[in-house]
Amino acid sequence: MALKAEIPYGAYWSTPFARWQGSLAALHSVEFAAHVTKCELMRRSIPAETFDYGVLGMSVPQRHAFYGLPWLAGIVGARQVAGPTVMQACATGVRCLLAAAQEIELGLAGAVLTVTCDRTSNGPHLYYPDPRSPGGTGASENWVLDNFACDPLGGHSMLATAENVAKKHGISMSQQHELVLRREAQYRDALVDDSAFLRRFMTLPFEVPTPDLRKNAATLDGDEGINHSTPEGLGRLRPVLEDGSVTYGCQTHPADGNAAIVVTNADRARELSSQPSIVVRLLGFGQARVPLAYMPEASVPAARRALDQAGLSIAQMDAVKTHNPFALNDIVFARETGADLEHMNNWGCSLVWGHPQAPMGTRSVIELIEELVLRGGGYGLFTGCAAGDSAMAVVLQVGDR
Repeated sequence: MALKAEIPYGAYWSTPFARWQGSLAALHSVEFAAHVTKCELMRRSIPAETFDYGVLGMSVPQRHAFYGLPWLAGIVGARQVAGPTVMQACATGVRCLLAAAQEIELGLAGAVLTVTCDRTSNGPHLYYPDPRSPGGTGASENWVLDNFACDPLGGHSMLATAENVAKKHGISMSQQHELVLRREAQYRDALVDDSAFLRRFMTLPFEVPTPDLRKNAATLDGDEGINHSTPEGLGRLRPVLEDGSVTYGCQTHPADGNAAIVVTNADRARELSSQPSIVVRLLGFGQARVPLAYMPEASVPAARRALDQAGLSIAQMDAVKTHNPFALNDIVFARETGADLEHMNNWGCSLVWGHPQAPMGTRSVIELIEELVLRGGGYGLFTGCAAGDSAMAVVLQVGDR
């Protein structure tokens, strides 16, 4: 079924993603996202007054993030806009898209600005006071690293969930490494002709501002910190966990960046689209949760639920994108659904360009739209797992209006 919400073609963007402690490491993620949003709206001649609702997605706290979406909207110039700040780990991008679509579906908004941002670099170090403890000493937490390393429900790391799934499904290290080479080759297609594919939604060269956003500190020609693996190099790697199969070469890396998508009703979509003849319809959403410590499996039931809501099958998908923090995610997904492992994730994916959590799914959906446009239209699916053995998915259609 088609929802009332549409994405105006071209009314979306992403920064390059930079490996953590790289060129974006000094930038406050919300202020940086607002800076980029203001510039990109101007490039598209979309006035800030257009919006009557907004959603901000982030998963790593920043100073003053308590003020969330209203703060970002105020910086952008959309001081009439209110809305929530959403955090659902790596499912945040799709969750923000769903929150926008729901507002459109209920007739409570006509044009929604969804912005997702994260900076895994220099994540906050938090102290939790506890006057009941001996000496009144509280607990502390490194927000990024400690949560990568420990799910409080089971005490296991995210890497352990990958090893659990690899053992259950009999996925070898060599199979994972082989897929890494394929995914990196697909990403290099996006760099052909001076990064022609990336330039469809990314402003390049990208001027990195100073922390006060007043000057330019550096220039990026594209994503920063991308691996270029070889069979020989991967073959020399050993598993991260003893007796495991997952190496550093077959998992993604933390990153920094932001991305945004405008969501509207059909009338506003025609007004804001860079090519009004192209329609991008949202057809279905799905979420799921699998047993404890089997996170990479969650993308499968989430995708099935989104497909069921859309009334479509995986065989009808003309393009499939996944969040793949581990290469084995895609292997499991293809085995369980019948998706084409070789031709999923054309042009790039989070396994290659990194893992800034909240904007990761947003960029994936943007790339899915652009792949479908290059194909002349069709159906597309994005699905991805998230912390807590959960996942979210979305099905959309690109066609002629």
